[in-house]
Amino acid sequence: MNRQRAQSWIFAGSLALSLLLMLMPLPQSWALLKPYWPALVLIYWALELPERVSLGLAFFIGLGADVLDGALLGEQALRLAALTFIVLRFRSRLRFFPMWQQALAVLVLLLNDRVLLLLVRLFAGDPRPPLMFWLAPLTGTLAWPFVFLLLDDLRARLRVKEASG
Repeated sequence: MNRQRAQSWIFAGSLALSLLLMLMPLPQSWALLKPYWPALVLIYWALELPERVSLGLAFFIGLGADVLDGALLGEQALRLAALTFIVLRFRSRLRFFPMWQQALAVLVLLLNDRVLLLLVRLFAGDPRPPLMFWLAPLTGTLAWPFVFLLLDDLRARLRVKEASG
């Protein structure tokens, strides 16, 4: 398998896995702490392969997430498109931050995502969420180094395999 095809499989597989992780059931007390996996994976790919990530792709992934999650159609699409726009706009700065600064930037991105989610839900007439609603960006920030290192390791293994083969 050539490198381009393998990289396409890693790209598509990681996005599909992020959607499955989003659906993973958790106990009620932990449900509000679940990181927003599609956002974390899209952030990674927007930083590393911006030519493959577009606002249209983010919107499409968001629509798929809406359908899978049973959310208001377009809610996650709007959030992921906004997140991807910001990452692509500031990619040249974010990419070269040390890991701890990247994690802080991811925290700000995920907090912005939560604000958009809150606005959409308030406009839809939903009640205000509990205070634990704001903890999910913190768990996403804690998960960011692992997501980044895992996907980076997969890409590095592909490069080494291609160089040796």
